[in-house]
Amino acid sequence: MHLLWVFPGFGVGGAQVRFAALANHLGGACRHTVVSLDGDTGCVEKLAPGLDVQLPKSGHRRARMLDSVRHARRFLREARPDCVITSNWGAIEWAIGARLAGLRHVHSEDGFGPEERNAQMPRRALTRRLVLRGSAVILPSQTLAAIARTQWHLPERVLHIIPNGIDLARFANAAAMPAPAGEGPVIGTVAALRPEKNIARLLRAFAALRATHAARLVVVGDGPERAGLEALAAALGIAADTHFAGHSTVSQRWLAGFDVFALPSDTEQMPLSLLEAMASGLLCVCTDVGDVRAMLAAENLSYVTAVSDEAFASGLAAALFAPAGVGAANRAGARAVYGQDRMFAHWQSVIAPPV
Repeated sequence: MHLLWVFPGFGVGGAQVRFAALANHLGGACRHTVVSLDGDTGCVEKLAPGLDVQLPKSGHRRARMLDSVRHARRFLREARPDCVITSNWGAIEWAIGARLAGLRHVHSEDGFGPEERNAQMPRRALTRRLVLRGSAVILPSQTLAAIARTQWHLPERVLHIIPNGIDLARFANAAAMPAPAGEGPVIGTVAALRPEKNIARLLRAFAALRATHAARLVVVGDGPERAGLEALAAALGIAADTHFAGHSTVSQRWLAGFDVFALPSDTEQMPLSLLEAMASGLLCVCTDVGDVRAMLAAENLSYVTAVSDEAFASGLAAALFAPAGVGAANRAGARAVYGQDRMFAHWQSVIAPPV
């Protein structure tokens, strides 16, 4: 079976890492074409050797929507895949192109950029409603499912709510990275350094914490915000206690060395990084976004904060005095619900059903 995947970008991110895990699981049963609209192919590193995965240059250029749809339809008609899987709003022209080309189409939504953090844009909501009514739509979170029902007005028959899952064994007994220099507990995050992740909020909260407590901060990940965040750490006077680790292929080892995991995002739905932190047995301080509250163990809910700098700083401070057992409860929850086998089976039933 030939599956053609369209991503706004194929850098390392939640949707892309999930695809790689699924492709590795499917092995030789499918061949894959991956279209990266911005040309980034960094997530190739997550694919197992020997898979039949092609990454053609799509010839895509930013253009008027109608021109982009025409280009997508031509490309898809020539490729003739058995199924087209598009990801997020950034690939919506290809979703339209797949429908016009008469191809079986699946669309996944994993969340929104800063422009839709607080509310849906009416034009986009209407476009999703019109385009996706005849497609299968995969959503990882109940929050997104509610938006699809009430704002996109999609029929229940097209919706597939598939929670994200991870390789739990990878986080069970990982060898910790050496701790950064300094004293005090290690607070850490794993994130793409993009505006919606709001790592600046974490830096400001950590600066407030450092005024009264010894602690260290580790930021694992890379992205367009890195230079600005490093400058902010220096301006806040926390550069000596803050380690920017950059992109890493061994997030499990970093997580194994954290005492507290921090997720300061302005918008999320069902973040893989939070599942990984839970599987690593960490207490998690998180903003109250997407399905975060539903994902965490009951013992951790008092460390879910409002989406503000002040509330997040208070959550970090409280975490330093948390009772024992919060991280263990998160680990138990991850093991009970968020293994990847269930996710694989459900995704496979939608994108590659048995003939």
